[in-house]
Amino acid sequence: MTPIALTPPAIEPVSLSEAKDFLRILTDDEDELLGTLITAARLMIEAASGRLLIEQGWRIVLDAWPQGGGIRLPLSPVRNLTTARVFPGSGPAETVAPSSLTPVEGSDPPLIAIVGPVPPPGRARAAIEIDLVAGFGATRDTVPAPLRQAVLRLACRWFEHRGDVVSRDAARLPAEIAALVAPFRRVRL
Repeated sequence: MTPIALTPPAIEPVSLSEAKDFLRILTDDEDELLGTLITAARLMIEAASGRLLIEQGWRIVLDAWPQGGGIRLPLSPVRNLTTARVFPGSGPAETVAPSSLTPVEGSDPPLIAIVGPVPPPGRARAAIEIDLVAGFGATRDTVPAPLRQAVLRLACRWFEHRGDVVSRDAARLPAEIAALVAPFRRVRL
């Protein structure tokens, strides 16, 4: 299973003005740098939490339909499935009927149940594509406050300590930021 990002989030979970207020910055001289740090912090918090913060489009590529009738997704939370295609041995892809694939409510990691007929794949690799939208929502207020705070604090930390802490933070988040992310991490047994 290969996840491929199709469309990035339209906005970041923390606005530039929020970060500037937090840092007490009054000029626009370093807006580009701070904006880049906000994006980098979002990506790091998404990786640490296993959650996509703002809605974004993704494609899941499979070689074959899984045994057992369920597809466990590596992305969370899943908002909706947009389309699914199966590639035959030759010719154009066949669209899977929307009623054949259904997200299972409350599953974590997200699960898509195969509840109807699906065309068999005709090639050995990358035969199935499922496009979906994942993330807490399209606006900042849909992102849980602790995750927004984690993005804000991490971006501002990097801004204040330019280059001094980024490599350490890449190895392990600072304790106060990790504590904000911890309730959202998926437990692995």
